[in-house]
Amino acid sequence: AYREASQLKPKDHRAYYGLGNIYTDQQRWEEAEKAYRQAVQYNQLSADAQVALSYVLVQPRSGGALAKRLVDAEMAARRAIQLQPNNAIAYDRLGVALEGRGLINNETEAAYRKAVETDSQFAVAHVHLGRLLRKMGRASEAEPYYRRATELANDAPTLVFVAEAFDSEQRYGDAEPLLRRALQMDAKNVTALYYLGKLLIATRRYNEAEPVLQSVIEISPRTVAPYSLLGSAYLR
Repeated sequence: AYREASQLKPKDHRAYYGLGNIYTDQQRWEEAEKAYRQAVQYNQLSADAQVALSYVLVQPRSGGALAKRLVDAEMAARRAIQLQPNNAIAYDRLGVALEGRGLINNETEAAYRKAVETDSQFAVAHVHLGRLLRKMGRASEAEPYYRRATELANDAPTLVFVAEAFDSEQRYGDAEPLLRRALQMDAKNVTALYYLGKLLIATRRYNEAEPVLQSVIEISPRTVAPYSLLGSAYLR
């Protein structure tokens, strides 16, 4: 439907933004990036499109140009902030882009704190700030933000975001119940299934991981990462 819309109105950014959202849900990062870049091209005043572009640019994928993507992610987040100075998600994405560039400093902390201050119910920003504080050697300051993030996460996408942050720190015991709660709400959530499969492999529960990753492939057969993970499970 979005493709048809883009044919009917080739310069309407909404069709490309919608396509980007679908590709993002399926973790098809290169296609999502292309779609969001077209959305930004056709509407440079869309803060949502800038935020979405910043999000996909920091996702891990094969190939080079990571440094360039991280710089572009930072620029997209800053543009979103210019367009909407009270956009908490934009500040959070800025922090993620800066952290991705290895900038574990006061500027990155300020971006995350601005996100938390702008929207005190924004669970993802809480967990990102907690993660940064741990990296800065301030673990005692970090834990309240982790606890608050877990308390605030009450829908499937947010639960997955928070679990993803725990997974990045190998805090599997914290991540797993969040992923299972997300799947109770949305049994076909590709990202939740993928991270659960990844977690099960990391904790050496290969037999449990197999059906989970097979489900991801059935739901989204063009998503690359679960094939690699499933192959790893079979080898192990």
